[in-house]
Amino acid sequence: MTDTPKHPDVQVHLSTGHDANAFMLISTVRRALRKAGVPLDEIEQFASDAMSGDYDHALTTIRAWVQVS
Repeated sequence: MTDTPKHPDVQVHLSTGHDANAFMLISTVRRALRKAGVPLDEIEQFASDAMSGDYDHALTTIRAWVQVS
């Protein structure tokens, strides 16, 4: 497994404190991908994968797709 995300040019700042929820984080990443010109079907693939597990799975999926700060 590589540490380089699928879209390394897409940078997303995520607040993962006690107020954050997976759907909010996924929505933030979807907007960033859309803004970067990623095709809609690919964005939907990301969202589907991110929502297919628990909170930790969502974070792992997000990090696999974009740069997180």
